[in-house]
Amino acid sequence: MNQVAESYVRLVLAVGVHDDGYVDAYYGPEELRRQVESNAEPLETIGAGATQARAQLESVSLDGLDELERLRHEFLDRQLGALVARIDMLHGKKLRFDEESRALYNAVAPAHSAAHYETILAQLDEQLPGEGSVSERRETFREEFVIPKAKLDSVFRAAIEECRKRIRPWVELPDDEDFRLEYVTDKAWSGYNWFQGGHQSLIQINTDLPIHIDRAIDLACHEGYPGHHAYNVLLEWRLYEERGWSEYCVYPLFSPMSLIAEGSANYGIELTFPDEERIKYESEHLFPLAGIDPNRAELYYEIEKLAEKLNFAGNEAARRYLDGEIGEEGAVEWLQNYALMSEKRARQRVRFIEKYRSYVINYNVGKELVREYIEAAGEAPEARWRRFTALLSSPRLPSGLK
Repeated sequence: MNQVAESYVRLVLAVGVHDDGYVDAYYGPEELRRQVESNAEPLETIGAGATQARAQLESVSLDGLDELERLRHEFLDRQLGALVARIDMLHGKKLRFDEESRALYNAVAPAHSAAHYETILAQLDEQLPGEGSVSERRETFREEFVIPKAKLDSVFRAAIEECRKRIRPWVELPDDEDFRLEYVTDKAWSGYNWFQGGHQSLIQINTDLPIHIDRAIDLACHEGYPGHHAYNVLLEWRLYEERGWSEYCVYPLFSPMSLIAEGSANYGIELTFPDEERIKYESEHLFPLAGIDPNRAELYYEIEKLAEKLNFAGNEAARRYLDGEIGEEGAVEWLQNYALMSEKRARQRVRFIEKYRSYVINYNVGKELVREYIEAAGEAPEARWRRFTALLSSPRLPSGLK
C-alpha cells in the first residue's frame, strides 16, 4: 500500500497543477512538489496513473491487516476514485448535482420541497417579533447581535481559546500545535483554515458581511478546535508522522476527506458546547465582550435553533442551480425565501456554489452522518469524545459512518 500511497500523493499534486483549488494543504517534501510542478503531466496521463494505482491497490491482500490498515486500503481506493471524477469534470464532463456529490464525497444530500421549508417558516413566523415578512423580521432581529468590527478580534480570540481549553481533557494534541488568525475580505466563504503542516494553521475570517455573535463560537470550533485545525494536526501527527502513511501529507479538497472534515467540524461545535453550556458561556463572556445585551441570549438561540432547520435549503438551491433548473437570480431568491438570507448573503452563497459546487453538502450531510456515528457510542461524554477523537485520527470514509 505504501507504493500506492506515494503514487497517490504525486497524482494529487499533479491535478493541482491544472486545478488551483484542488490541493488544500501539502506539507510533504518540497522537492516532490517541485518535481511534479516542473514536469506538468496532461490530465489524460494523470487519470491513467490513477486507474493503474487503483488496480495495484486491488491486488493488495487484506489478509492479516488490522482495522486501521483495512480502512486505509478503502480510503486510498475512494480518494483515487474521487480524483478520477475530478479529472473528468476538468475535462468538461457534466454531472448532475447528486452524481457529482456521490463521486467526489461518497454521499448524497436528501431533497426537500418548498413545502418542507414553508412549515418551518410558519413556526418562525410565530416566534419572531415585529412586522413584515419572516425574512425581514429575522434580519431586523439579528441586527442587534452583530459583533462591532472593533471588537471582532477580542471576541474571536476569546472564543478560540475557550474552544481549545474545553477540548483539552478529551483530545490529545502535540505541544507545539498553534494557529495564526487573520481578517480578510472579498471571499466566497465566511471562514477558512489553511493548514500549514508542522501542526500549524492559518485561520482567516471574512469580514465582507456583518458577523453575528453566534459565529464566534461556530467559527472558533469549526476552523480551530475541535474542527479543521485539530483534524489536520491529528492526521499529520498520528498517521503521517507516527505511522509514515505518506498519503496524509496532502489534502485534496474535492474528495471524501472533506465530508469527514466539514461534518466533524460542525458536529464538534455542539459536542464542545452543548446548548445550555453555550448560552451560559456566551452570555457571561462573549456577549458582554461584544457589547451585546446578554439578557437576549436565550431568545436569540431559540430563534437560531429553529432557523437551523432551514440549513438544507442551501443544498436545494445548489442542486437546482447547478442542474440548470433555476438561474442565478432564482438561486438568490430561493436562498432569501427559504434560507432567510439577506440579498448580499445570498449572493455570497451563490458565489460559493459556483466555485465549490456540490461541496455544500459536506457541512450539513456530513454533520448528520458524524452525529449519528458519534452518538451511537452512547450518551456519556467520555464515550462520545473517545469515538470522535478516533474518527479524527483515522482514514474512515463517509460510507463507513453508516
